[in-house]
Amino acid sequence: MQVGNCIVGTELLEEDFLCNLDSCKGHCCVEGEAGAPLEGDEAEQIEKYYPKFKRFLREESIREVEKVGYSVIDKRDNEQVTPLLKGKECVYTIFEHGIAKCGIEKAFLKGKIPFRKPISCHLYPVRIKKLGDDMEALNYHFWHVCDPARKYGCKKKVKAYEFLKDALTRKYGEDWYEELMETVEAYKKELAQSEQIEDCE
Repeated sequence: MQVGNCIVGTELLEEDFLCNLDSCKGHCCVEGEAGAPLEGDEAEQIEKYYPKFKRFLREESIREVEKVGYSVIDKRDNEQVTPLLKGKECVYTIFEHGIAKCGIEKAFLKGKIPFRKPISCHLYPVRIKKLGDDMEALNYHFWHVCDPARKYGCKKKVKAYEFLKDALTRKYGEDWYEELMETVEAYKKELAQSEQIEDCE
C-alpha cells in the first residue's frame, strides 16, 4: 500500500509488536552483524553532541569511539553505521540492570541533547529501503530477538504501526501518520468485506 512517498508492507499493519525490555534485555542493540544505519546528517549529529552524552557511556566505549571515530562504513552495504564494540554491541550501548539501552537516548531523555538516537533504531522493527530518488519501502523485519515484543504486543493488543507512532511521525511527519491511519482503516474494511464474501461462499 502507498502512503505518501512510501510503499508500506501489510505486515506493519497486521503484526503485533510492543517492546518488552524485561524479556528481551535489549538484544537488538547487541546482536547483529553491523551497527545501526545512519541517515542524512545523523553522523554529524552524533559527533556534535558526543561531548554532552559521552559521560553516559562506558569507558571501553569511549576508548573505541576515540579510536575508530563516531561512525564507520559498513563494507558489505557501503553505508554509514555506528561502530560496534568488539564486534558485538553498538558502541553507544549502555547496560542498566542487565538491560541494553542507548546512551545517546539516555542523554536525550534527560534533556541534555535534542537528538534522540538514529532513526533506524527508533523505527525498528521497520527497515527502510530506497526505491529510486523519491520513494521508500517500509518493510517489517522479523528477528528472533523480538519474539517477546510480538508476544507482548499480542497480549496488549498493540500493532506495530501503533507502537511506532512516535518514530514514524518523527521520520515522516504528523500528516503522513494520519494518512497511514486512514490507510489502516481502509485496509481493515477491505479485510472485513473479504471475510464476509468467504463466509457466503
